[in-house]
Amino acid sequence: MTRLILRRLALLVPTLLGLSVLLFLWVRALPGGPATALLGERATPEAVERINQLYGFDRPLPQQYVTWLGQLLQGNFGVSTRTGRPVLDEFWARFPATVELSLVGLLVAVGIGIPLGYLAARHQGRLVDHAAVVTSLLGVTIPVFFLAFLLKWLFAVQLGWFPSTGRQDPAMIATHPTGFYVLDGVLTREWDASWDALVHLLLPALALGTIPLAIIARITRASVIDVQHADYVRTARAKGLSTAHVRGRVILHNAMLPVSTTIGLQVGLLLSGAVLTETVFAFPGIGKFLADAVFNLDYAVLQGFILLIAVVYALVNLAVDVSYGLIDPRMRTR
Repeated sequence: MTRLILRRLALLVPTLLGLSVLLFLWVRALPGGPATALLGERATPEAVERINQLYGFDRPLPQQYVTWLGQLLQGNFGVSTRTGRPVLDEFWARFPATVELSLVGLLVAVGIGIPLGYLAARHQGRLVDHAAVVTSLLGVTIPVFFLAFLLKWLFAVQLGWFPSTGRQDPAMIATHPTGFYVLDGVLTREWDASWDALVHLLLPALALGTIPLAIIARITRASVIDVQHADYVRTARAKGLSTAHVRGRVILHNAMLPVSTTIGLQVGLLLSGAVLTETVFAFPGIGKFLADAVFNLDYAVLQGFILLIAVVYALVNLAVDVSYGLIDPRMRTR
């Protein structure tokens, strides 16, 4: 298991280097250029030339890339042209909000998707199975932003059951030692603040978790159907094991390997899909700030946030690889 972790970490280095090259070239190819973004309305030809000389934007691209990479290795991701704060500080200030939203969305997807897929497989070819398949198809085909607008219009605007924007009621007085509002309310015993933060999360999390829910349900269904006809399942039944033991410890346990892979991949989709969801609900996370950076041509934020999200996604995939050994002991010997 240790060798597996070290091997995956070694592969992480060239992956991130390749991404940094593509990201650097993409940002440099955007219209206007970094100097224009820094100057804004004051971008006269003379001012642009001065900024290019000051920050080295007039140097050859390979030299600019090496300089930028050296700054990254020192933890310097640049400064946001919109807020004037370091990009890394902006990222960590909004990271808890996006993680909290993604975790709740993932709980919705896993908590509904796995039981739904299992029930569909248990009743293959019946009404429950057909209903689950249709539901999963709808979940995949409905765009996230459309579902977010629909949920917001129905449950927030028309019915008034949930708040429509934000992360917490502005009138709520609460302390946030960790930045995770729900957890902070529990740690400080400010139960009203914790409940208010959770209520603000429900609609965005439901919109964000719909597509992963549908995918997890379909993968679970296919995996359970494949496993329940395996020889070792028939052997377990022939030994006289209880039905509950066969379904839980034998079928569902062995069907979880491809499902765990899918769940790990969906974490990255949740982080990327949060851009649309956070924009619709004005949720102050990484996605909302990244969307604002696109409109404001904040190149430092675009480069830094995308690269940091890629690091998080790679570490999640590493955690998924480690989970293989916990679910299937045979993977530990490979």
